[in-house]
Amino acid sequence: MGSRLAVRLDVNLLDYVLIAIYFVTVLAIGFAARKRISSSLDFFLAGRGLPAWITGLAFVSANLGAIEILGMAAQGVQYGAMTLHYYWIGAVPAMVFLGLVMMPFYYRSKVRSVPEFLRRRFNPATQLLNAITFAVAQVLIAGVNLYALALVVEALLGWPLVVSVVVSAVIVLAYITLGGLSSAIYNEVLQFFVILAGLIPLTVLGLIEVGGFSGLAERVRQSTLGEAGLHTWADTFNGDNPMQAHWIGIVFGLGFVLSFGYWTTNFAEVQRALSARNTNAARLTPIIAAYPKIFIPLITVLPGLIALVLYSGWGQGQDYNNAIPLLMRDLLPNGVLGVAVTGLLASFMAGMAANISGFNTVFTNDIWQAHLRPGREDRHYLLVGRVATVAGVGLGVGTAFIAAGYSNIMNYLQTLFSFFNAPLFATFILGLFWRRMTPWAGFWGLLAGTVAAFASYISYKAGLVDFGTELNASFWGAGIAFGVDIAVSVVITLVTTEKPEEELRGLVYGLADVNLEDDALAGDARWYRSPLLLGVGALVLAVLAYGVIV
Repeated sequence: MGSRLAVRLDVNLLDYVLIAIYFVTVLAIGFAARKRISSSLDFFLAGRGLPAWITGLAFVSANLGAIEILGMAAQGVQYGAMTLHYYWIGAVPAMVFLGLVMMPFYYRSKVRSVPEFLRRRFNPATQLLNAITFAVAQVLIAGVNLYALALVVEALLGWPLVVSVVVSAVIVLAYITLGGLSSAIYNEVLQFFVILAGLIPLTVLGLIEVGGFSGLAERVRQSTLGEAGLHTWADTFNGDNPMQAHWIGIVFGLGFVLSFGYWTTNFAEVQRALSARNTNAARLTPIIAAYPKIFIPLITVLPGLIALVLYSGWGQGQDYNNAIPLLMRDLLPNGVLGVAVTGLLASFMAGMAANISGFNTVFTNDIWQAHLRPGREDRHYLLVGRVATVAGVGLGVGTAFIAAGYSNIMNYLQTLFSFFNAPLFATFILGLFWRRMTPWAGFWGLLAGTVAAFASYISYKAGLVDFGTELNASFWGAGIAFGVDIAVSVVITLVTTEKPEEELRGLVYGLADVNLEDDALAGDARWYRSPLLLGVGALVLAVLAYGVIV
């Protein structure tokens, strides 16, 4: 079991007042959003009426949970600058691809979820398989966010972890159950700015403490990581780097399979874009989010490097997840500390809210309505959605204690992504571009890829194969899952019957039947609302960022 946070923050009345104001605001947004909930579409997709800048900020904020804050800072301590791959090759290209290529299919098909898209492209069995694996994944990842949130509450108040987990869960449960996705999205926009307000001062004071960027670089060279801690691509041809990763694993495993698998098919993210007001806004959602994503390492990975040189004992009694709380304890004055704690709480709540809102939508629409209780009144499914929210949070409380067994929660998350997202991406991308792919090829390919990912991980843990670090094992596991899924899908396609062309229209490239102009709004033709122009700009910025640290 991973060590608990050995950090107690010295908060005073001012800090508690700031935190209290934030929680009152969060709940007020939930009550305000509740008045707009009159149908299941309002609850699950915010009525499809939100502008792109709202959904774009919610998109990046939904991901700015434990993965980013505790997880990426922990990665910065353990692997140094190589952690930047998660952003510049492991996120931005896939986010742009989602906006330019895939969102028109999602949005214009009027599906409410990714599993529903798979039902229309393949068959109900594929929908059910994906819905079940997605629901399991979201509960497990919600547990990670809840565990991280509970760690902060534990450090703040000194409460036992069990109490911290339960109290944290109740807070998130309240505003999602009240206002559905609208409440989650508007809170995520608020949380995005609160997170920045909390972590920017932490980074600035940390840099001052270590003598600026030049002082930090010199001290990293003297640390356990050495010179390799300052580079992203050095020694990736032989795997002699802190991550023990080969460039093939980084480019194919992380940059292609894991990244595209997560960003283009993970409904917890796609759901934000589906709530946009028209096709152009839906396409812009992940592309707008890509811009802050490029710069977020300044408040996540950089503090990890600062913690690396300021503290000792990492991996030998010192939990990597302690990096941010240690810096908060030692660098921030009261008042600023309250803002930083509020930022952390906001980030974890945003992450968990994304998981739970995705879970309740998929459970209600793709399991309950599609397979268990079809044909009921809309208010029945609205009620089921609220019950599923309560159940999802309850299950998240249980899975939080699984996350507690990892000293670096990012390693755990990447393993989950290799299980659930990598094979789904293979099925999705093949089905999107190959109209010949048959319904049962979708099902058996997805199942085989998922099993292959589990088998790869079990083989690594049993010592049957050596992938180096657990993180590198997830890169290779994702690649194996992708390859197995593609191979099985091709074989099954050759011996089964394809769908008629008319049933594939609007779901497959070449049969798109998608007119991107027929729901255009005033101003969509302006250059700063062009998905193509903004997407290319994000890719160029990511490449230039690599030029700063190679």
